[in-house]
Amino acid sequence: MSSERAGGGAGGARYRREEVARAAGVKVRNLRYYQERGLLPPPRREGRIVWYSDDHLVRLRLIDDLLGRGYTVQGIAELLAAWEQGGGIAQLLGLEREMTRDWVQEVPVSMTLAELRELFGPAATPQDTRRAAALEYVRVEGDTVTFPSRRLLEATVALVRQGVPLSEILDAGEFVQSQAAALADRFVALFRRHVIGPEGLGRLSAAQLEHVTEAVAALRPVAGEVVTTEFARAMARRVDAEVASLLHTEPRTQQ
Repeated sequence: MSSERAGGGAGGARYRREEVARAAGVKVRNLRYYQERGLLPPPRREGRIVWYSDDHLVRLRLIDDLLGRGYTVQGIAELLAAWEQGGGIAQLLGLEREMTRDWVQEVPVSMTLAELRELFGPAATPQDTRRAAALEYVRVEGDTVTFPSRRLLEATVALVRQGVPLSEILDAGEFVQSQAAALADRFVALFRRHVIGPEGLGRLSAAQLEHVTEAVAALRPVAGEVVTTEFARAMARRVDAEVASLLHTEPRTQQ
């Protein structure tokens, strides 16, 4: 993407028409339609070039989400107008940014297929690569392979070098993915039920939206800490039991 940083602007990055449409996952022709219907503020014009901001991008994603939830264009326009009149649109856009940012902090790693084969040796088969791509552990584009997570790559290489078959690592990865999805569903359901409330965001005041935004910032690290702590406790119990079995002794009681 060739979007630029807006010098000193509050909106952060700025995008050309095609760029903001692509980032939001909408058709370019929808931008003018949304502007005509009052859903999207006009972009900033510099000569013949129009620039869209991060706020435009957030609002486009919000519009797309509401459309997906069954709202009509007119209904979305009325909803956004009500939020703007109540002073809550800034809090709403800030909430969307706070809820979606920084969950994944990874450094991607790219290499050629030849380098991939050299890294894993005979342990990796074309079938393993296809399965890893299906699980989104890798992206293959021509002769380039990209691992979105350096940490997962390093963990996989370490296991392979200890003799664990790559196919079984992928089995474990698929299982972990399913369990992680279930945990994410549980945490999101708890947050929606007890922090946002049964009526959703549509009826929250500006003050309530600000409260939810603060709650998101406070609770984001909690989910990861709970999972990390509980997994460490489970591993301690399981490894202790395994060692006890190997030594034919009784396992210690974990606190």
